[in-house]
Amino acid sequence: MKLGFVGFGEAAYEMASGLHSEGIERFYAFDPLLDDVNLSERIRDRASKANVELLASANEVLEICTIVIAAVPANKTLEAAQSLTDSFKDDLIYVDVSAATPEIKKQVASVVEDGGSLFVDAAMLGPLPVYKHKVPFSASGNGTDSFIKNLAGYGMQITKISDNPGDASALKLIRSIYMKGVVGLMVEFLEAAKTYGVEEPAIRSINETMNAKTFVETMNRLVTGSALHAQRRAVELSGSIEMLQESNLDASMSIAAQKKLERLADLNISEKYKGKKPDTWEEVLALLMKENEVYHI
Repeated sequence: MKLGFVGFGEAAYEMASGLHSEGIERFYAFDPLLDDVNLSERIRDRASKANVELLASANEVLEICTIVIAAVPANKTLEAAQSLTDSFKDDLIYVDVSAATPEIKKQVASVVEDGGSLFVDAAMLGPLPVYKHKVPFSASGNGTDSFIKNLAGYGMQITKISDNPGDASALKLIRSIYMKGVVGLMVEFLEAAKTYGVEEPAIRSINETMNAKTFVETMNRLVTGSALHAQRRAVELSGSIEMLQESNLDASMSIAAQKKLERLADLNISEKYKGKKPDTWEEVLALLMKENEVYHI
């Protein structure tokens, strides 16, 4: 097995350095920024540390390697694959770790597979500087089984999602809705708590509530309970929004939450369930998606 990278930024460097410590002696890489006077020295230094041989073109990487990890910006991933159409071959596994959308990953897969190579849509679900090559990977595409077979023995944590390109990226981007969104919510919550000097009891209260049950149990309780009492909770949130605005604080997350609650209120859960809440969040989502279908028709 010969492993190479198209794009040798932070992601490729962290993976290469980690895999090198597991026993892979040499890697190959191409980075179009190698000639950038501001970045060249850093790229060469990282390559030296990870025992990576820098090549003159991405085509050379594909010619030499049996597994190529494309670690380029999301807006360049399709362009990168299209530029390599003459270099794809039957014994190559092309792994795209960019944060491109599922639709773009499908287009990349089509380019790669038309060239006779196997494709893997790989999504990293954690911080590379912390986990390096052991960062949890979700993978999909027709090359996933071969990718796992070749690299699982080197400490990589790869979970197959499906054979469909785009599924792994969908998981990553959907996960980001929560992981990035909750940061915005936390900042808004903390800013308000600090402004009113109640940060310690506010944090303690949330901590007790969120840690009382598992995430899944808490999520189910909050979604089903809020669906039943959506209108009242939307009105209650108006007080929070008014308080933030009176203090000249950003209320964008609270305003967005209120709109979601109002959308839930439109479902008339209380009437449909005769004053009882649904048992599961799936029931709430089924009603929401049904409403979406009606709206789009």
